[in-house]
Amino acid sequence: MYAINAQNNARSTECLTCALDAGELLLTYGAEVSRVEDTIQRLEHVCGFDLVDVFTITSSIVATVRLPDGGSITQSRRIKARVTNLGRVAKINALSRRFCAGALTLAEFRTAVQAIRDERPTPAWQELLLYMVISFSLSIFFGGNLADGIAASLSGMVLFAMIRMSTTLQMNSLLQTAICSAVTALAVLLLVRAGIGVHPDKIMIGNIMLVIPGIQLTTSLRDMINGDTISGLLNLSEAVLKAISVALGFALVLLAGGV
Repeated sequence: MYAINAQNNARSTECLTCALDAGELLLTYGAEVSRVEDTIQRLEHVCGFDLVDVFTITSSIVATVRLPDGGSITQSRRIKARVTNLGRVAKINALSRRFCAGALTLAEFRTAVQAIRDERPTPAWQELLLYMVISFSLSIFFGGNLADGIAASLSGMVLFAMIRMSTTLQMNSLLQTAICSAVTALAVLLLVRAGIGVHPDKIMIGNIMLVIPGIQLTTSLRDMINGDTISGLLNLSEAVLKAISVALGFALVLLAGGV
């Protein structure tokens, strides 16, 4: 274990900061609340703190550690944006285990966490290709024909472009979901009227599955099962609101188009 000098508040603060860095990335990239709290507590115990209190919800982390002299240090993190990247969650978990096993120093751990934070995102062309392939496959899977699959892949390109643009503009997530869904539905109707695709419903379902918050819904249920009721309800509420936004975006365009 790493000994904590009661007089060295800078060292104590650095330990807590490193643990919160890891917890912040876990929560940002889609880890459940229990995993975030457990990771921070384990890291702090290895650093020499006996008493560690961590409170985490979907948008915030607050951690307090008790110093040997009876004092305490508290830090908090505000999580403003969350995305799903389970690959990075796995990397942070592996890194935390190595630190707890004594294979890394505190400085090495902090550098490695920063390296994960600074990793380059997936190239845009790869994401675009995935959107097209997934839209095509799901459209065919749910009963569409080849023409519907081709139309779904094209409308998937529109959906990807809209998501990228709205993310750049830092739009509200619910408004972003509704607008992206509406524009995608409009693209589907235009493709069908242009003779590319036959069944609008089969085409749209391939696109809808890309924006349904399935992982977020699953995470919310896991949080509630683990006893983190507040975080679970917050996540569930956000997932339901996003699903409603998706439905509204598609439905309004369909109603306006007379479909």
